[in-house]
Amino acid sequence: MKKYLLFLGACCALHVAHAQTPEDALRNSFFTQNGTARNMATGGVMGSLGGDITANNVNPAGIGLFRTSEFVFTPGVTLNNNKFNFRGDPSASNKAGFNLGASGFIFGIPNRYGGRWSSSAFSISVNQLANFNNRVSYKGRNNQSSFTEQYLEELIRDRADTNAALNNYIFGSSLAFRTYLIDKEVGADGAFRGYQSLVPVSTGVIQENDVTTTGGYNEISLAFANNMADQLYVGGSVNFPVINYNRDLRYRETDATNNSNNDFNYFEFIEVSNSSAIGANVKLGMIYKPVEYVRLGLAVHTPSLLSFKDNIRSSLTADTEGYAKVRTESSDNLNSGNAGDRRYNMITPWRAIASGSYVFREINDTRMQRAFISADLEYVNYRGARFAASDDQDIEATNYYRAINNITKNLYKSALNFRIGGELKLHTWMFRAGGAFYGNPYQQSDELKANRVQATGGLGYRNHGIFIDLAYVHNFNKDVNFPYRLNDKPSTFAGQTGSRGNAMLTVGFKF
Repeated sequence: MKKYLLFLGACCALHVAHAQTPEDALRNSFFTQNGTARNMATGGVMGSLGGDITANNVNPAGIGLFRTSEFVFTPGVTLNNNKFNFRGDPSASNKAGFNLGASGFIFGIPNRYGGRWSSSAFSISVNQLANFNNRVSYKGRNNQSSFTEQYLEELIRDRADTNAALNNYIFGSSLAFRTYLIDKEVGADGAFRGYQSLVPVSTGVIQENDVTTTGGYNEISLAFANNMADQLYVGGSVNFPVINYNRDLRYRETDATNNSNNDFNYFEFIEVSNSSAIGANVKLGMIYKPVEYVRLGLAVHTPSLLSFKDNIRSSLTADTEGYAKVRTESSDNLNSGNAGDRRYNMITPWRAIASGSYVFREINDTRMQRAFISADLEYVNYRGARFAASDDQDIEATNYYRAINNITKNLYKSALNFRIGGELKLHTWMFRAGGAFYGNPYQQSDELKANRVQATGGLGYRNHGIFIDLAYVHNFNKDVNFPYRLNDKPSTFAGQTGSRGNAMLTVGFKF
């Protein structure tokens, strides 16, 4: 944790419109698998199973099992049920939203001319890898620290004079200074000695953090695979992530006492931001049948190269009672009515997936297959995420991202994810179940803990080239959430538990 706090000092030393943090890297890599309803109902096992358009995003060799063509569409709905414990005070929040599972076209191409390859397949699809629709909301009493102390750290560390405090930090510290939430500290001799916060931390404040997010991490995939004698399948996909993340933050501190003469009643900070990105990655894989009934799979995902553009607007209202009464300031007033913007690049962690399946009555005519059980083991190197300035001539930004990258290596670790599931087929009806565990990405596992546990189930119907699948996935989540971070004090955080339910429907037909 000490290494993590050193990063905060580096952040405070820069006058940036919107500071990226290691949490941004985790948001774009720590997510559970999404796909068709068939795939989700079986726990997300697609490393060696194949025969599903979800393979584009997991192991592209899996589309090599197709000999015919089909269209797939997978809408879904997500319901978040979050529970928080912030400084001993429990709270809860809920938010629902729509999502899109793996959807698109697969074209199976039998080889009619002989040779070593029996068939080939090409696929184009879109899949939402992560859904950002969520709400985080909690409150509690704190007599140890205040949100405003991060502004003090920034101004003191930069040795900012009053002109800098007024104008150089228009998305944070300058707003606090202009509303007198932060003010000059003057000695008995009238000399300027630094800055002070008017928030009476020692007598306690009621802190409320409310964050609503929307958007998603979507991936457009172009995949190709070959089938050698129904025994070896090899494939690859070129993928284009398209990310949109919207964040509406409302943070408030209120005097916990009834004292109307302590120069503080409340303040409220509002920040509205948007982050969008496009990028590219490659996924390679193979599936091998060493004996009848058994399938073994191996896939590697290269890091995604992402190009981000962020914009941000913020405002602050402070009621300092008799000191300066109620005042409001916004970044728009200090930036000619414009949002702040920042461009940067990111490299996500690489992944590797090893898997195995056992298919009962494994024959080429899939209508005659009776059941399967399958499992995936996935390795993710979360500490390998990296940020970089879009302009390598920007020395300040380059140094800033170097600091983020160093702390990312110290804050996160590699982790293993495990998925298992199966299907029982009774003529035209299929019954499915599964589960998954996504491991903790934090190194400081005694202080910061996060994981995802899934229970899945569903059913499907296939007849005359038309199929309909239903799935429900229940996620048991564990994580932490920081309302703010300080360099010279332990950073307070809320423990987060709760669940996320995903209901998915896939409809498709062969052509």
